[in-house]
Amino acid sequence: MSFTLAWRGLFCQKRSDGIIALRSLYGLIETMSRKTEIENGNRLTGTQSIERALTLLREIAAHNRSGSRLLDLATRTGLQRPTVHRMLKCLATESMVQQDPDTHRYFLGSMMFELGLTAAPRFNLREICHPALSRIAEATGDTVFLTQRSGLDSVCLDRREGTFPIKTFTLEIGMRRPLGVGTGSLAILSALGEEEIQRVVAANSGRLPEYGLSAPILLAQVKKSQKLGYAMRDVSGLAGVRSVGQTLRNQSGMAFAAISVSTISSRMSDKRAGEVAQLLKGESRQIERQLASGAEQR
Repeated sequence: MSFTLAWRGLFCQKRSDGIIALRSLYGLIETMSRKTEIENGNRLTGTQSIERALTLLREIAAHNRSGSRLLDLATRTGLQRPTVHRMLKCLATESMVQQDPDTHRYFLGSMMFELGLTAAPRFNLREICHPALSRIAEATGDTVFLTQRSGLDSVCLDRREGTFPIKTFTLEIGMRRPLGVGTGSLAILSALGEEEIQRVVAANSGRLPEYGLSAPILLAQVKKSQKLGYAMRDVSGLAGVRSVGQTLRNQSGMAFAAISVSTISSRMSDKRAGEVAQLLKGESRQIERQLASGAEQR
């Protein structure tokens, strides 16, 4: 059996399981909605419980590669440890999260994977962009990334490798980071309205030092990207790596995703960065036309 057929079989099976997963999630939300708790003298509603649970899931997702300790999650969410512990127990019961028995760190659970498979056919940006990413990787010889905005964060959806022997894997597929961290993510942030940029940077200011950034530094990078017409930066934490990124806009003209190319700095002079940016711009406009055509057909 070919890999493609095997994957389709798995997808069909998981899609069926995903329906069960959705029902389970609805049940979890309904259970949490029924509950209220008194915390710091304020009544916590069911809706607030759901919001907190989703915040907790996003934090776990942002550090899913290394996992998160209970203390880490409490600190990053600003919630009390007993509250976080109760929520984690509930989410673990529904397989939304899982705890490593040795390290006691928390990771996303199998139910999240199943839900993602169920949702995938409605959000097929990765499939649409696949040919463009392959063409860019072939033309540049470097590593190409597809990044999408997710609220205050960005998520790497896909990656393609070029033929150049030195690889720059600055992002793993599925990696979630604050919006503006990463060159594709910076391109998205730079294309937003001024008020939205200020709001996002202010909301993420406490998380930026983890990535070697601060709010003033990020805002300066935004200004530079706006002046250039594309994002370009030396990758934080990786000496000798430079990336270029261009945005993707939806039918309303809103920047929601980006394509970026990353390589060693010696291959990405300012002149070549401009050439790569033009290549990305052409592919981005082609993808946008395809997205618009698909929307019209629906």
